[in-house]
Amino acid sequence: MSAYSELVQKLVKELSRLPGIGPRSAERIMFYLLKSNGQQVKQLSDLLVQVKEKVFFCEKCYNLSEGKVCHICRDETRDHCLICVVEEPKDVISLEKSGGYKGVYHVLLGALSPLSGVGPKELKIKELEEKIKRQNVTEVIIATNFNTDGETTALYIEKVLKPYGVKLSRIARGIPTGSNLEYVDRDTLAYAIAGRQEII
Repeated sequence: MSAYSELVQKLVKELSRLPGIGPRSAERIMFYLLKSNGQQVKQLSDLLVQVKEKVFFCEKCYNLSEGKVCHICRDETRDHCLICVVEEPKDVISLEKSGGYKGVYHVLLGALSPLSGVGPKELKIKELEEKIKRQNVTEVIIATNFNTDGETTALYIEKVLKPYGVKLSRIARGIPTGSNLEYVDRDTLAYAIAGRQEII
């Protein structure tokens, strides 16, 4: 028998459905909400409803947007001939924080995962192909994750886009800035050696 009332049990159960939130984390969030004043909880609740009602996927790149087109796609100072392909909107945020990319994006909204039933039709790959056909794209940077699903997705995109003659590149993988070699894992070191560049 649970120590919580039925209502609290329901809240913990729903919070546990959130990605990365287990039962213990859900309980901590529940206690935090109960200890917070009513105004704070209402503000959070209202904000969740507003985000659900007012935040959409950009009709051009599928990044998060409060309008039909996101602020990046609307930015005329960016290089619209350069497209960086990422899995999720959170990846756009990460790349934007780096400050080193001035092109636009195309968000796939996932990665190929045959075991989970995610195929090309479930992703925005066809839309990427149509974009290449319509626009004067000079280069596509594939920035999917370096795991099995991300690598599978990258290879599939390369296969789909190769006939169009557009330049294709993959983000580099290697040793993080400031790292000591003794602390870098074996696979990262192997990729760093394989992806070495000539010193001019």
